[in-house]
Amino acid sequence: MTFPNPPARRFTVAGFTLVELAVVVGMIAVLAAIAMPMYSGWQDKLKTKRAQDDIIAIAAVLDAYLLDNNKLPDDLAGVGRGGLKDPWGNAYEYLNLMTLKGNGKARKDHNLVPLNTDYDLYSKGPDGDSVSPLTAKASRDDIIRANNGRFIGPASSY
Repeated sequence: MTFPNPPARRFTVAGFTLVELAVVVGMIAVLAAIAMPMYSGWQDKLKTKRAQDDIIAIAAVLDAYLLDNNKLPDDLAGVGRGGLKDPWGNAYEYLNLMTLKGNGKARKDHNLVPLNTDYDLYSKGPDGDSVSPLTAKASRDDIIRANNGRFIGPASSY
C-alpha cells in the first residue's frame, strides 16, 4: 500500500514590518524615560542612607573615645576615621565643640542655636557645599547629627 504524497507546503518568511519595530522601540523608550528618574531617586535615597549609617558609626566611635579618655579627639584621624569619605566623595566634617571658644563655627538651627553641645559631625551632601546655619540653601542637603545624636538625617528634615 502506498500513500499519496502530501500536498506541497508553501513556506512563508515571517517577520516584523518596519512599523511594528518602530512601535516596539518607541514603547521601550517610553518605559526607559519613566524608569530613569525612579532609579535616580532610588540611588539618592541609598546614598543618603549610607551617609546616615556612616555618621552613626563614626559617632559611636567618638562617644566610646569620649568615655575612655574624658575628652574628644581634635579630628577624625584621632579615632581612625580621618580618610573616610561620604557617598558623594567628600570627607565627613567634624568639629569638637568642647574645646571651641564661642559658637561661631558650630552648626546652627533655624533659630541660630547650636545643634549640638559635644561635637558636630556631618556630610556636606550631594552638592559638596555647606555653611553653618541650616537655613542656608547650601546646607539644606547636608546629612547632619543634631541634638547630641538624637537626630541623624537630612538637614531639610530637621
